[in-house]
Amino acid sequence: MPKRLLLALALLVLPALLCAQHRVDPRNTYTRVICVVPLVGKGTPADPRRPQYAPWPPAAVPSRTGIIAWSHQLSDDKKYALVEFVARDRSAFQAILNDSQITVFEKGKDKKDDIEKELKKYKQDFDFTKFGTVLP
Repeated sequence: MPKRLLLALALLVLPALLCAQHRVDPRNTYTRVICVVPLVGKGTPADPRRPQYAPWPPAAVPSRTGIIAWSHQLSDDKKYALVEFVARDRSAFQAILNDSQITVFEKGKDKKDDIEKELKKYKQDFDFTKFGTVLP
């Protein structure tokens, strides 16, 4: 087969292959950790109750080096928060990863079943499919 014909064929097939790629689920973008942390804060407008390690006050423009998003559900006893923290880089979680008082799971590294088993100790009706932070 002549080289030009092979090149033309490759140029026709390449766009079809590129279009066939699947988009990444927004719940799986960036670096994410899941953990159970105590609630902190006095419950006032200046110091609301929130999960430990959740950035406060919220920044108008998220930090490129810190936690950029988080979401949580309260435990059944309302003393803890089941949290997913999101950052562009794993180094943003250094304080969380170094805290020996909490169990931390890294999304994409730890098994979903292990995470769900631990979180169900705090919230019996925990549903992993309804948990997490979606970023555009």
